Amino acid sequence: MSWTRNVLRVDLSKGSCTSEPLNMEWAKLYLGQRGLASKYLSEEVDPKCDPLGPENKFIMTTGPLTGTMASTSGRYSCVTKGPLTGAIACSNSGGYFGAELKNAGWDMIIFEGKSDKPVYLLLQDDKAELRDATHLWGKTAWETDDIIHATHQEPQMRIATIGRTAENGCLYAAVINDKHRAAGRSGVGTVMASKNLKAVAVRGTQGIGNVEDANAFMQATNDGKAVLAENAVTGQGLPAFGTQVLMNVINGIGGLPARNMRDVGFEGAEHISAEAMAEPRASDGKPNLTTNAACFGCTIACGRISTVDPTHFSVKDKPQYQGASGGLEYEAAWALGADTGVDDLDALTYVNFLCNEDGMDPITYGATVAAAMEMFEDGNITTEHTGGIELTFGNAEAFVAITEQFCQGGTFAEDLGLGSKRLTEKYGRPELSMTVKGQEFPAYDPRGIQGIGLNYATSNRGACHLRGYTIASEVLGIPVKTELNDTDGKPELVKAFQDATALVDSSGLCIFTTFAWGMDNIAPQIDAACEGDWSVENCLEVGERVWNMERLFNEAAGFTADDDKLPKRLLEEAIKDGPTKGQVNRLGEMLPKYYEVRGWTADGKIPEETRKRLSL
Repeated sequence: MSWTRNVLRVDLSKGSCTSEPLNMEWAKLYLGQRGLASKYLSEEVDPKCDPLGPENKFIMTTGPLTGTMASTSGRYSCVTKGPLTGAIACSNSGGYFGAELKNAGWDMIIFEGKSDKPVYLLLQDDKAELRDATHLWGKTAWETDDIIHATHQEPQMRIATIGRTAENGCLYAAVINDKHRAAGRSGVGTVMASKNLKAVAVRGTQGIGNVEDANAFMQATNDGKAVLAENAVTGQGLPAFGTQVLMNVINGIGGLPARNMRDVGFEGAEHISAEAMAEPRASDGKPNLTTNAACFGCTIACGRISTVDPTHFSVKDKPQYQGASGGLEYEAAWALGADTGVDDLDALTYVNFLCNEDGMDPITYGATVAAAMEMFEDGNITTEHTGGIELTFGNAEAFVAITEQFCQGGTFAEDLGLGSKRLTEKYGRPELSMTVKGQEFPAYDPRGIQGIGLNYATSNRGACHLRGYTIASEVLGIPVKTELNDTDGKPELVKAFQDATALVDSSGLCIFTTFAWGMDNIAPQIDAACEGDWSVENCLEVGERVWNMERLFNEAAGFTADDDKLPKRLLEEAIKDGPTKGQVNRLGEMLPKYYEVRGWTADGKIPEETRKRLSL
């Protein structure tokens, strides 16, 4: 069965922790993790609630394959209504926390209400208790992790926590686990802080012994690992270069946005790429990249561990940042680098350390700073706002200074913590916010790559590449090559990627496996692990059901088809030069067909016929 069938419900208002059985009727319709937790949220939370009010709930959730011998089985998600967007939020993380939670015997933890003082949850197998965290409030995520470990003297304990930015109300604060893995997007950490929940510390020793057909599962997972090892992306590219392998690739095809997406193509891309991370530096002969790293059960090992040049201005007098820690991945390198015009690799690595240490989403943070930089250059923001910092594009020293100020709650921190949508509205330039539904874009320009633009516009959690990674097809030719500037067939492609991703996110596996695996590799693993019929067809139906359920939550929260849109810059301001010169995104050619293939009405609503077909 693979599910533990146990849910821990934590009422923070009452200070109580109670166990209840997992709703297996829902599990058979939504599988687990993203899908199942979103079902719980939809049933228990008013979509119109204040995301930071006690009536919102915060769910930490695993999938049925989390903690098993399947490759990449270390995933867990944080599900809630997001404060950045007001939409349903599901943020996925790797590392070791998810597997530890599952090994402690729990499928999910539902936090409700609000504690009257800071607390953390201590979970040791079936023993759960809330501990006072007053002494942890005001500490960074790294400090909190160290203090809790020192308190309990359990080196194998896994901790997920928030940093100071969440406590200060930053609307895109993350939940940090294992010090440099993050449930990063949509402000899930801010919701955690709003409940006065500082951390969750877990030690699990029960193991995962409830697989439905152990022999079939062993065969299916071994077959899957062989496919990953033989694939050029998952067996060679990602282990050697990580996701940063994409920096020069995307720049070369004319799809890399720069300077708040004002430009496409970044002249400094080669200086912040995977190749640059591996290049020995002149000062000490060591590269930025110290080693690669893997999450629990992962045979890909795409993670980056980096060390900043100890003589670099950002860390020269700060020994605590001169050791190895979580390095740049592609999205962070783009948002902190190309989008701000900064091509100083060590400065970006240091800022990435700060994002991990104080728990903020580097994509939204970098994009928000980029919007602020454009407004600074246009005169809407001045040094009076920034505390004397010349916040211009490409200024590495200014970027480091504003980030340090932000983490410490300095002069401009409250404004930057709003995210770019609210920031640009405050300073009278809303057209400079590069967002969908209030969430900032990742590292692929939808003018140069049409399908990803449609995916951004229709994503249930705001702009997000990981809700339907059509880059695999449009750029890498996986599973088939589609042309960057074609719109024909893109609605069908986007739907297929979105549904498949929703299924993978509900299983406990990592989406990066799909560079090599198709559903015919994934479904047998789920089918062997879980009771019931988990054929390819049924798995894809689960993915489609999850997508539509999320859409229904957002509809009830007040979202409409008018929110399935892109900023005017991307629809009207053509790319100025490079391989994709002259292009804009042609969303209008794709959106009506997308609604049609989804089985929705022309105005993007889900009709009764589609609800009935999907058992919604």
